[in-house]
Amino acid sequence: MFKGFSFKDYDYKLVLMVVALAVIGVFAIGSAEESLQTRQLYGVIAGVFLMLVISFFNYSLLLKMYWLMYALNIALLVLVEVMGDSGGGAQRWLQIGGLRFQPSETAKILLILFFAQFIMKYREKLNTVRIIGVCILLVAVPWYLVFDQPDMSTSIVLIVLFCVIMFAGGVSLKLVFAVLIVTIPAIALMISLALQPDNEFTENKLIQGFQQERLLAYFYPDKYPEKIYQQENSTKAIASGMLEGKGYKNNGITSVKNGNFVAADETDFIFTVIGEEFGFKGSLTVILLLFGISLDCISVARKSKDTAGCIIAAGMGGLIAFQSFINIGVATWILPNTGLPLPFVSYGLTSLLSLFMGIGFVLNVRLQAKKNK
Repeated sequence: MFKGFSFKDYDYKLVLMVVALAVIGVFAIGSAEESLQTRQLYGVIAGVFLMLVISFFNYSLLLKMYWLMYALNIALLVLVEVMGDSGGGAQRWLQIGGLRFQPSETAKILLILFFAQFIMKYREKLNTVRIIGVCILLVAVPWYLVFDQPDMSTSIVLIVLFCVIMFAGGVSLKLVFAVLIVTIPAIALMISLALQPDNEFTENKLIQGFQQERLLAYFYPDKYPEKIYQQENSTKAIASGMLEGKGYKNNGITSVKNGNFVAADETDFIFTVIGEEFGFKGSLTVILLLFGISLDCISVARKSKDTAGCIIAAGMGGLIAFQSFINIGVATWILPNTGLPLPFVSYGLTSLLSLFMGIGFVLNVRLQAKKNK
């Protein structure tokens, strides 16, 4: 298990940053919903254990099962369609025995691992129409299954993650710019159409009614006061924390959190709790830790021994950075309201354990990195 590895090459700072962020999450969740704190703590302990174990397994050997990973990913997402549990207007959870989890969270990690091996195998042919087409088809299947739950926020994450994977894999920059020239106007057109009432987007179920309302509320907040109250109260709570914050588990009557003015403050709006109770210093600490973890993953990608390692590390860095930006952007009303957990901080054991496992692979990539590169 430890053969060929040197502990001096272990990325201790990445482990410390991840654990520190997870500990902050445990405290924040304890304030948001005390009954969930113990479960989150057990999840962190289990996640750290998985991360350390995975970090000493040669990822090159594990990636040989890449088609099995893809098949497992599709099977779990199909099971959600067939027998998944519903909640909050979406069917996203799977109950197997006493275990209830969200396959769309594991899908992110499994796709990174699958494409790491697939792209490395066809690295010399990556910029051909055939291989790019196959890659798009392979990501389209799990993407549609997630989008159909419906889970637009995670489906957007999968698209961004796929772009990071392809870029790290070595896709031509000419092709990247060509795609951007097409996709940016297309996205602008889609948003414009989505903002029009009674259009083909809602009639053909390409966008759900509640998703359209969230977009409309973001652009026209005065017309949809009932749809913006969470983000409005979230920004008030964060601002009220000022520099030092109101204190952990404060009982002040001015607390937005204590007044239950923000729903899902243990998951989607956990950053609100941190901003109110720990102030600007606490918020900045969380942002810097997330930025440091993402940057460290990119650094590992640059030093990786092969394309697969580069994709794993860059994919995890991109995933954490983008998902953090979306979550904090929603909490601070920079972006329209959507449900994505803050990595390592929000409550949710599936997301937490999946991310810890992903970091475990990054640590192993670092152990096998090329010297003096």
